Amino acid sequence: MPLTVYAPASMGNVGVGFDLLGAALAPISGELLGDKVTIAFAEQGIEFEQTGPWAHKLPVNADDNIVPQCGVFFLQKLGLTHGVKLTLEKNLPVGSGLGSSASSVVAALYALNAFFDSPYEPQALLALMGEFEGQISGSVHYDNVAPSYLGGMQLMLDTPETVCDAIPHFKEWYWVVSYPGISLSTAQMRQLLPEQYDKAVAIDFGRRLSAFVHASHSNNPSLAIEVLDDVLAEPYRAQAIPGFVQASAALAQMGMLTSGISGSGPTLFTITDSLAKAQQAQQWLSEHYANQDGAFTHICQIDALGTREV
Repeated sequence: MPLTVYAPASMGNVGVGFDLLGAALAPISGELLGDKVTIAFAEQGIEFEQTGPWAHKLPVNADDNIVPQCGVFFLQKLGLTHGVKLTLEKNLPVGSGLGSSASSVVAALYALNAFFDSPYEPQALLALMGEFEGQISGSVHYDNVAPSYLGGMQLMLDTPETVCDAIPHFKEWYWVVSYPGISLSTAQMRQLLPEQYDKAVAIDFGRRLSAFVHASHSNNPSLAIEVLDDVLAEPYRAQAIPGFVQASAALAQMGMLTSGISGSGPTLFTITDSLAKAQQAQQWLSEHYANQDGAFTHICQIDALGTREV
């Protein structure tokens, strides 16, 4: 029987935790914000098709598309010769800062693992996802893959025993995420960052991340907001995202608790513990930031479920 898997959008860095912190997103509307992959048996090889609002932005040739590549990768790992058909429903824009490629990879590998009776346990499957992601991007970064797969807010540990571990999230927070309708290359946004950082900046980064983790575990939202500031990437990326600086200032005046860049952008996130303020921010962002074709703004909370069959 065919099965369909959904992998939610994710927010890398979460401002304070560059490459080390990630969170899965769930719109409060109930909409599924993420990619879906359907798997079924085929006569031979990897059959592939893609649908969805962003399918036209992806390679048509299966050899160049990461979902059928996932199929080849997984089957080779297990020495399987079965034919499978993979269908991608591409619901996340490419280059959005919402973990678009991670969502596709996670949905595909989760679906393959479930379809073949789960030969990989969760941490091993996560490591496999990271290995594949590293092959296509040149380096392994789990801050999108891990939360999209496992849900919640995930802190990257990258030890021999454990890839990541969940930290508590503030259930009263609303995360308004706004995609302005343009795409930015992650590689190019990384090139904006300096090769080396001043010692004081490195210490400040460590202080803020450790304080945020402490605040999360001790249920101290005011401390978490106080330290939730990106001192590594945002100072170099903010000006490269059209309208981001102006939007951040307007959201602060509106009374939002803090704002930042989701992943490497251009999606913006802003936080509040008031649904009314979240709705006000959503309306402002829809009018002034996310107002191009394909743009969207969602009021979200953290998706605690992660990837699942639907």
